[in-house]
Amino acid sequence: MIDYIKGKITELNPSEMTVETYGIGYKVLISLQTFSSFENSSECTVYIHHHIREDDETFYGFSTKDERELFRLLIGVSGIGAATARMMLSSLSSEEIRNAIIAEDIVRIKSIKGIGVKSAQRLVLELKDKIVKGAGTDVSGLISKTDNGTSEEAATALVLLGFPKATVQKVLNSIIKEEPQISLENLIKAALKKL
Repeated sequence: MIDYIKGKITELNPSEMTVETYGIGYKVLISLQTFSSFENSSECTVYIHHHIREDDETFYGFSTKDERELFRLLIGVSGIGAATARMMLSSLSSEEIRNAIIAEDIVRIKSIKGIGVKSAQRLVLELKDKIVKGAGTDVSGLISKTDNGTSEEAATALVLLGFPKATVQKVLNSIIKEEPQISLENLIKAALKKL
């Protein structure tokens, strides 16, 4: 599985880009958010979602892991395909989509081309609780960095144990603030005591 492609941008338009790395040009479909991020760049790191169907293989690219996680959450909803999810990410920012789902703002969601009332209601029904618990967000973006780089590993471990990402963020940040050079093992143990 491809996580990201790092290379030179050889073509860029609002819906797709070509990234050349080691003499190979990868065609990547992108959202308007990603286009805006790379508009004035000659090189990039684009995070990939490899979409495979019977008759087609497509790379969807994102400027941040956070946008990719939200895309994956959206395509998990019945009736929302990759093209619709990309349209959503082109119409609204990731934060605006999350806020609209949490606020149950059906009017805002259905204002996106390709989303009707039923699809908007399904998005709210299926994703509201997940988004409140922190799904569709990149864990590494939630945690403040420490000098020894243990916070991201600790966050991943705690989320895999079933703790909500938002709670994990608060607990780890408070522990790291008190003890910036804490080891990974001690950080996880201290967090488990507070969770």
